[in-house]
Amino acid sequence: MHPVYRLKEFRVMDLLRKTHSAKPDMLSTVMSTDLHLSITPLKITEIPSEDSIIASGQALLDSATSWKHGKTYQKNTVRTLSRAKGPRDGAAWHCRVSEHPPGDATFDEFWSKLGVDKAENEMQFIPDIKKATFPRVFTVVQTVHLSETSPKTGIIVSVPVDLTAPGSEDLAKLEEKGVKGRYVSVERLTELDNGNVEWRMATSSTPGGKIPQFVAESSMASTISHDVTHFLHWFHSIRANPTPATTDESAPAATADVHASTAANEAVSNAAGA
Repeated sequence: MHPVYRLKEFRVMDLLRKTHSAKPDMLSTVMSTDLHLSITPLKITEIPSEDSIIASGQALLDSATSWKHGKTYQKNTVRTLSRAKGPRDGAAWHCRVSEHPPGDATFDEFWSKLGVDKAENEMQFIPDIKKATFPRVFTVVQTVHLSETSPKTGIIVSVPVDLTAPGSEDLAKLEEKGVKGRYVSVERLTELDNGNVEWRMATSSTPGGKIPQFVAESSMASTISHDVTHFLHWFHSIRANPTPATTDESAPAATADVHASTAANEAVSNAAGA
């Protein structure tokens, strides 16, 4: 069997609040609200306000309506789009869009699993999140916003962060060892007038290591589309047999987004030496 990469997403906002040496004003020291979402990591002192991060995520997903249309997957239920790498991007962008009736999940049900404890839940429904010999580490700030006014809208934005800069030493100690990849992603759930839910996600990433970028890009559309069916299969299993949720509040990190390395695994199965 070929190894599957274990990925780690470090939620830096949570860690900053738990780190004794973190100053209270560290979360609001950015000098500009003009955030361009890309795989280029931010230093801790460059993290903008949560409002700025959410606004940038909304703008990116709104712009995706004009991106190049790609294939449809999962019996024509998941559409994909893409945008070529631009001058300020570190990699191309890939987007998927799907619409779901209440039989799949209601807005509140989607949000309870994707807007709350997202990383922990992804461990349950994305099969490629497993422990392996060659972990890849993705360190991000994850920002979540829910608007319950009609139409209900929820958005999750993950932005890469660099913990090598001076002042980040305590956080860097908590970062798991492994090949450092980079990814940025935006997910948005919208409750439509007909009661359905639109699930829209866009991501740009690089797996790092020796895996060529074009290899990771070649299967990205297929990889992100599979997340939809993985989620629905898992959700229906727990909807039918609900069990009390448990979380470890003391855990400094959680396994999460696998798109960069999963895409690479699908295209190059012998990349274990990366």
